[in-house]
Amino acid sequence: MQTLRVQPISHPLSRRGFVMAAAASTVLTLAACSPEAASFQSVDITGADFAKNLRLADHLGQTRTLADFKGKIVVVFFGFTQCPDVCPTSMTTMAEVKRLLGERGDLLQVLFITVDPERDTLPLLKAYMAAFDPSFLALRPEPAELKTVAADFKVYFKKVEGKTPTSYTMDHSAGKYIFDTTGSARLYSNYGTEASVIAADIETLLKSR
Repeated sequence: MQTLRVQPISHPLSRRGFVMAAAASTVLTLAACSPEAASFQSVDITGADFAKNLRLADHLGQTRTLADFKGKIVVVFFGFTQCPDVCPTSMTTMAEVKRLLGERGDLLQVLFITVDPERDTLPLLKAYMAAFDPSFLALRPEPAELKTVAADFKVYFKKVEGKTPTSYTMDHSAGKYIFDTTGSARLYSNYGTEASVIAADIETLLKSR
């Protein structure tokens, strides 16, 4: 603990002055003894109000909110099952994060929100989750809900037409939002971040519970 030295004062203090000086000394002492803030490698977004009203059906047909996962770290990202590279890479990364967490892997909940509800049916989403980890959940907004959900997360998405009506693709934001065990947004992880980095940040969040 840091030791604070108070310089001697050459003139007597009034009662009010003495009280104020003592209070200031106490605040400084408490500040010196307080623990350092947690350090993260992901972008700290503590205080952001993302997903406060999240309420979507998962691939099992059950309506989900963040409150359902209280006590767990929740990682949310957007994608679609016919994505050729970004989405399966993100899913594989999160499966590796869970493995790296070991016994604490049960405290991780991954939520994949589709930006392609027209093609991503519930059975297709169920099979897609099972291919990476059966504990991961896909959330499927109705087409009319998608804009609202994306806006809540400040996420970009756009349909890019293909050669046929069903061969289109989707441009979309690829970062991951990490919520702590109370359901508060805490971190933003850019696409391509290594699993070991994400796992380390999640371990830090778990230690600060």
